Amino acid sequence: MTDSKINQELSQEEQDKLLEKYDAEARTRQLTGIAAGIIFAILLGFSLFQLYTGAFGQLTAYLQRTIHLGFALVLIFLLYPARKSAPKRKIAWYDYVLALLAIIVTGYWPVYYETLVQQFGGITEAQMVIGGLAILLVLEATRRAVGLPIMIIAIAFLLYAYFGPYMPSAIAHGGLNLEQLIHSMYFTTEGILGTPLQVSSTYIFLFLLFGAFLVQTGVGNYFNDLAISIAGRRTGGPAKVAIFSSALQGTISGSSVANTVTTGSYTIPLMKRLGYKKNFAGAVEAASSTGGQIMPPIMGAAAFLMIEFAGVGYWEIAKAALIPALLYFSGIWIMTHLEAKKLGLLGLPEAEIPPKKEVFKKVHLLIPILAIIWFLYQGFSIERTALYGILAAIIVSLFLEETRITPKKFILALTSGARTALGVAAATAAAGIIVGVVTKTGLGLKMGNSLVGLAESITSSPQALLLLTLFFTMIASLILGMGSPTTANYIITSTIALPAIIALNDQFEFAIPILAAHMFVFYFGIVADITPPVALAAFAATGISGGEPIRTGLNASKLAIAAYIIPYMFVLQPQLLMIDTTIMEIIWIVLTAIIGMIAIGAGLIGYWYRKLHWIERIISALIGLMLIYPESITDFIGIGAFVVMLILQLVIKKDQHRDQSEKQTLQA
Repeated sequence: MTDSKINQELSQEEQDKLLEKYDAEARTRQLTGIAAGIIFAILLGFSLFQLYTGAFGQLTAYLQRTIHLGFALVLIFLLYPARKSAPKRKIAWYDYVLALLAIIVTGYWPVYYETLVQQFGGITEAQMVIGGLAILLVLEATRRAVGLPIMIIAIAFLLYAYFGPYMPSAIAHGGLNLEQLIHSMYFTTEGILGTPLQVSSTYIFLFLLFGAFLVQTGVGNYFNDLAISIAGRRTGGPAKVAIFSSALQGTISGSSVANTVTTGSYTIPLMKRLGYKKNFAGAVEAASSTGGQIMPPIMGAAAFLMIEFAGVGYWEIAKAALIPALLYFSGIWIMTHLEAKKLGLLGLPEAEIPPKKEVFKKVHLLIPILAIIWFLYQGFSIERTALYGILAAIIVSLFLEETRITPKKFILALTSGARTALGVAAATAAAGIIVGVVTKTGLGLKMGNSLVGLAESITSSPQALLLLTLFFTMIASLILGMGSPTTANYIITSTIALPAIIALNDQFEFAIPILAAHMFVFYFGIVADITPPVALAAFAATGISGGEPIRTGLNASKLAIAAYIIPYMFVLQPQLLMIDTTIMEIIWIVLTAIIGMIAIGAGLIGYWYRKLHWIERIISALIGLMLIYPESITDFIGIGAFVVMLILQLVIKKDQHRDQSEKQTLQA
């Protein structure tokens, strides 16, 4: 792609190609004729089934989950080719076979439901075949719709379950024979049909459908207009537009990569045109879009999984996520501002700012998002909230002709919502395999004890032990989160990495709140999207910016430095998650954290009110860390040092300005 082309906004076709390159969920066939009609009918049926059960009550666990899985598997085999290079205009004969097998294995449960729920002991030979096929179909569907990483992890866990006795002593177990493995994976709710798929078949699908209806109102473009009207005139305007718009897009997007491409196709060319370097411009969008996954109320659908995994209510999760998300975006905002000041960049010209009247005219498009927050706060069930949100989106769309959801758009929302759910269904089914193996073998506890044991071999100090264990858990979460979508990401990290923090509580009585532990692994699993070497969101951003993937990823990691610090903060100081705290404590914590982010940002960017010497950069970063570390003494020392640094900055800048003026006078 040439520089002149990169400086222009990407067309929808170019966005689609970029998404296909970096996001497995976007690599679907483009069908016409009878095949397209069949796909359309199945997608529509999928959404109608989910709407019906959401409105009138879920079916029994096995039936709800197997029917949901059946729709997803059939659609994946018909829509997703086996290879990237396969023809996109027709369905291969073997994919029809796989779709038929998917109907058979998932239809087995509804047909033989009474027999299966009354059956005790082992399973029959026919059920062995059905269960074995179900596992293989789920793995292949996951590979196509989600990508290789999670499929490889799931296969590794299946092998671990089978070859348990031959594993190293630290993780060895009695092992499961083939019958036991298939039985637990498909004929109980501890495997494929476990909690992750349950959440996908209820909460997540309806909220994805809510997002699809919002898209039909044109809310995505409105987010861009709103962001430009608020932030476009400010110093380094386009970068701040990217931050603001991506935070808003995160409320309806479940993918860092999709968010990067859709928002970045507009903001990255703007940033480059203003004067930001291409690696920095891509990094701003990648970091901001990744932050959309930690932004309440939806948090990339992980909030709904956390309800089941952490055992806390939705409102507690959304409330806990609010301050860390604000600190995350504040950190990026501060650093983009300092970078713009360093480069002497201004805001967008007035001609490129949408008229306030036009922006205000569509403010009603935000009502559905505010409505779901209010419904959840009032204690409505999640399914009911999603349904009311969809209804609210339809109603507010009627206010203007250009936002109106017509019958055609209504049908399109149903089918596109079902398409969006396919990757989530496959990912949660595969993640169920991982959770099931961990449950059967006790691997999570063994992994947790191993990480704690590793930390103990290095230090005996309780505080150092806590920090080291958190560090090892962070590394594990970053590795496990690479290349996985948000939902699968959280399931994997909470199953494998989280037990280390639980082990700390059990063995050393650190009293870390369970929600803080879940948020810790969730955060680091998410920032894997911008952490090299994988950094999928950063790679996607370079497809627009023309930058270098690794350098863009490193810049994105620098901009999102808050994401690498904040999780430690809320483990050490749970008040940051609004757990057992007061308003005054929250205000103090947020205030010192933001001041700390200013100091860290200045140190990393190398500019405050003037260019910083390398020693000043180190001092600034250390001051920031003191302010962020949750101790009163470090806060007061940090504030004192911050004020001294600030005064020095202003005094030296004033002297430099006076010297420059005198020099110009003498030259004149």
